[in-house]
Amino acid sequence: MQPSNPHILRLDQFLSELRQFDLIIDVRSPAEFALDHIPGAVNFPVINNEERAQIGTLYKQVSPFAAKKLGAALVSKNIALHIEQNLLELPREWRPLIYCWRGGERSGAFTHILNRIGWKAMQLESGYQGFRRTVIDGLEHAASMFRFQVICGMTGSGKTRALQEVQQYGAQILDLEALAIHRGSVLGNEPNIEQPSQKGFETALWNALRNLDPSKPVVVESESKKVGGVHIPDALMEKIRNGACIELRSSTQTRVSWLIREYHHFLTDTDNFKSKLALLTAHYGKVQITKWNEAIDAGNFPELVEELLVKHYDPSYQSSIIRNFPQYKMENFVQLENDSDEAFAKAAKAIVAKLSS
Repeated sequence: MQPSNPHILRLDQFLSELRQFDLIIDVRSPAEFALDHIPGAVNFPVINNEERAQIGTLYKQVSPFAAKKLGAALVSKNIALHIEQNLLELPREWRPLIYCWRGGERSGAFTHILNRIGWKAMQLESGYQGFRRTVIDGLEHAASMFRFQVICGMTGSGKTRALQEVQQYGAQILDLEALAIHRGSVLGNEPNIEQPSQKGFETALWNALRNLDPSKPVVVESESKKVGGVHIPDALMEKIRNGACIELRSSTQTRVSWLIREYHHFLTDTDNFKSKLALLTAHYGKVQITKWNEAIDAGNFPELVEELLVKHYDPSYQSSIIRNFPQYKMENFVQLENDSDEAFAKAAKAIVAKLSS
């Protein structure tokens, strides 16, 4: 029987031993790393995006042997550069965990060289693919383990701010919009920040949930299945939608004031504002969109925001909340008096009191 490799970290040991490592090194290409990676990992690619494409072309057009020769040369060169530029000052006791796509040659080569130097490097079994299975299984498990309390409320009612305030008073929260880097509506993309990939969002979601206590309720904001361009896994979405609801109510005046504060970037980047409203053309027609654009040009933002709430967002909320959240009850609500810090703190305290009652 061939002896097992002592430098392989088995996948079933991954979570329990993760904190023992000083650094997690992802040796995949920058493009692979950007799509998703283990939380906290750094990218030391042993082949970059262009080199990876070059090797793939050589593999298909010439031969696997030719591709392996070039790959070995590039991997050796790049590992040497990473050691020279990033690792020379590290002590002998330093312990890294290294992974590639499926725990094969790229991470194996890096792990071997670091161990020959004298560091106690480990290679993750099955690499990123194994980690990805851990995330999928973990999200399925979380859907069965956690109990959710849902803050509902019309657009602009301050749900996200209230959710963050609730955390200050000791409640566990899951901020889906923060993880998705999106505010959950047609106007919801964050300026100058890209959303994560679907896999990256699921990894962030998995990582957030594994740091929460399943014996205690988790407060979450009511969301659609899709938050911008990413979607919440079905099993988790179903569990959230079956959670008890607390509605945060705000006057129209408060909602308009809050939205103008929160989406102030649209007041300065009016072309972007218009491009987002153009996405609603199929619903409201060109005449209505033209009127809204004219309001933007005139700087009539409070009136425009109120009209968008009354015509677009409020009817959508009323029709969807009862359909999608079966435990929603109109009488279970907290009033947000205005959009001041004090008002949000007061509303958060009332929400927490309802959670414990």
